[in-house]
Amino acid sequence: MLVEFASELWIWAARRDESWTFVSLPVDASEEIRARSGGLRRGFGSLRVRATVGRSSWTTSVFPDSGRNAYVLPVKRAIRTAESLTAGAVIAVTVELLDL
Repeated sequence: MLVEFASELWIWAARRDESWTFVSLPVDASEEIRARSGGLRRGFGSLRVRATVGRSSWTTSVFPDSGRNAYVLPVKRAIRTAESLTAGAVIAVTVELLDL
């Protein structure tokens, strides 16, 4: 399953030092992921993905966020630096679910 979307980078409220920066997947795509994934979840309900932002791709996981009713994708510092991204920026993202 491949999901392409644009989303705003946001910082996890518990860690304001930008060490935990995320984008939220669209709610409709998150609902489809939940329906397709069944019991394939790993720790914290995560699912393995390959993410792409700009010219950068990496393997990571998406995590369910009940407060947003969507999966969230962590965007690590190396990617934010390579792509010149800061919190609040709206970025184009491609997420490929690896285990579906």
